[in-house]
Order: sequence, then structure tokens, then C-alpha cells
Amino acid sequence: MPTTLTAAAVDRRIVVIGAGQAGLSAAYFLQRGGLRAGSDFEVLDANPTPGGAWSHRWDALTFSLVNGVHDLPGTRLTGADPDEPAREVIKRYYGRYEAEHGLRVARPWRVVAVEPTGEPVWRFLVRAEGRDGATRTYRASAVISGTGTWDRPYVPWYPGRFAGRQLTTRDFPEPEDFAGQRVLVVGGGISAVEFVVLLDEAGAVPIWSTRTPPRWRDTPFDARWGLAVENGVAARTRAGLRPLSVVAATGLPRTPRFAPAIDSGVLSSRGPLARLVRNGVEFADGTSEPVDVIIWATGFRPSLAHLAPLGIREPSGGVLMADDDVSVVRVPGLFLVGYGRSASTLGATRAGRRAARAARQSSVESTSATNDPTRLRSPATCSARMASRSVAL
Repeated sequence: MPTTLTAAAVDRRIVVIGAGQAGLSAAYFLQRGGLRAGSDFEVLDANPTPGGAWSHRWDALTFSLVNGVHDLPGTRLTGADPDEPAREVIKRYYGRYEAEHGLRVARPWRVVAVEPTGEPVWRFLVRAEGRDGATRTYRASAVISGTGTWDRPYVPWYPGRFAGRQLTTRDFPEPEDFAGQRVLVVGGGISAVEFVVLLDEAGAVPIWSTRTPPRWRDTPFDARWGLAVENGVAARTRAGLRPLSVVAATGLPRTPRFAPAIDSGVLSSRGPLARLVRNGVEFADGTSEPVDVIIWATGFRPSLAHLAPLGIREPSGGVLMADDDVSVVRVPGLFLVGYGRSASTLGATRAGRRAARAARQSSVESTSATNDPTRLRSPATCSARMASRSVAL
């Protein structure tokens, strides 16, 4: 249902939601295309500091353990200390990037709803909440949403009830906090593998449960292999299906760090769970184990609740994406980055570029649909757009 516009709304041609890899990439290419941050487009981020989801990672995840971080467009990540927490490296890198390119990220502003207006120019009303009950509302002709998955950890349901402590990946503190405890790690992805190794090194007793046997890969994770994985993910999103988990498409790398734990049996899965009991778990093979803590490293779902008023979900639960992998078929002017094939840092950068190009074009088209095509353009913006025609995205 179209939303009644309010006089308090701030007008922006494009609103970018999220300042992670994908959102910053989109903002960079919007600016490179002649639009100005803070006047033509706005970047809103829910985190109090730069860094996106990286700003929440645990200390033990040092930069040397990160499975690849692709550079943001226009500025390389150099001089990182491999022993420093990846969180601090990325926070510093993203913060420097925002400042160098003048992206004027507004934070902490969490977008709580994007609603249709029913107007040909200002298609969307973007509502955001800040500290102490503060609110902001924007009218926009295009929206680029790059909210990722960190806010939506997935915990599968099992019968029974466990009385001990339960955490998800986003709640993980430090491995030393579990010393001497029996810790069940549930999940078949890289985070689960890393948790098992860290817990073992910290003096805990890790027990690993996966729904299917781990698929270890000795072959290199090169560009050709990565493209094949991305194409498989894209085939699902272009059909409106939910994206698969990363590990379902990639398998697990048998790296020098993981190989000793594989060979020693530390990284040996007990198989799928059957049920929870008060002081432990039962496995599908009929065995059971007492545990003190359960860590659900069972992945994440796309964080799209703020887009619910737009009705973008298909009956399958996914979002039907166009062939450019950023345009939402059901809602012209809405673009998703960091979704589906662009969930990796490399894919997010490419998606940001495509979304910026498409959002600029979409905002121009919505302007042309009215009798007053200057409504979206200040004189300064018009000059910038003329100058940007020679700039290729």
C-alpha cells in the first residue's frame, strides 16, 4: 500500500543501506559517476563504527586466518599485520576508505522499513532509527540495499531441550572462555571448522556435528573455480530461490592450518544431531554426548526484513533477481548487493558497480516520467551529471 509522504522527509536520488563491502563499492561508483554523497545519495549504516560485519568478529580471528578479503575499488588494503585481529584491520581500512573518498556515511542509523510511495519520482520512503529514539525519513527514486546476513543467524530446530549455554557465530567471544568445557560445534562451514580448531588449541573439548560429511578440497580456490561457484548461486537467485549456504557451493579447504586437525581426528564430524537433551545431545547414529555449551555455526539468512513492505519475497522464500544479479524483478528501482552471488567480497565489489550504474539509470528514468524533470537535480548536480557523461563505470 502506498505510504503518505511527510514534509519532514529528506530527498535523495539514491539511498544506499549498509556500509559493508557491497555498500561502499556502490557508493564509490555512484560518486565516480558524478553524484555527490550527502546530497544526491545517502549512505546509512547501522554500526557505530566502520567495518560492517567485520567490526563484530572475535579477537582470535586474526588477519592471517581470513579466507581472502578483496580490495575495495580505488584503494588497496596494504600493510596489514597478519597477527592483528581482522576486525581492527578491516575497521581501519573501511574508515580510511570512507574518509579518502568522502562518502559521508551516516551512522549509526538502522533502516527499519523501505516503503512504496506510489509516486513516479520518489518511489520509496526509507525510514531509519538512530540513538535515543531519533528517526530519519528519506524519499528516494532508487534504493541499493547491502545489509548482508550478519543480523540473521540461523539456528535449526531440533526436538528436546538443552539446559546449558547456547551461542551463534555472531555471539562467539574468545576460545579461552571455554577452556575445560565440552563444546558442541554444529555446522559444516569455515566458521565451524575454525571454532573447532580454536577450541582445541584453547584447552576445550570440541565435538563437531555436521548434517552431511565434510567435503575437504585440496584443489586451489582459484578465479575459474570461484566463477563456477558464483554461476551456480546466480542460477538459483535468478529463479527466485533461496541462496544456498557458502559451504554447499564451495566445500572446505584443506589448508595447512586445518590439515593437522583433520589428520588427528579433531576435525572429525560425529554426523547429524537427532535431538537435544538436558545436559547434552543425541546423534542420528544413536550415540550421545554430554556437553556444556552448544555453538550454532549453522549459517545466516539474508537480512531483508526492512524490505518487507515492498513484498519482494517469492513463494519459495527467495527474491527473484534479474540477469544482472542486482535488480529485484518485482520492484523497479530496488537493487540488492551482497546477496546471492555477490555475498563474497569479490562479488560484492562487482555488484556494487553494477548496482550503482543501474540505480543511476533508474533514477533518471523516474525523473523523466514526470513533467518536471528538474525535481531530482540541483543546479550543481546537473553540472556534475554533464561532466560525468565521459566517466565510464
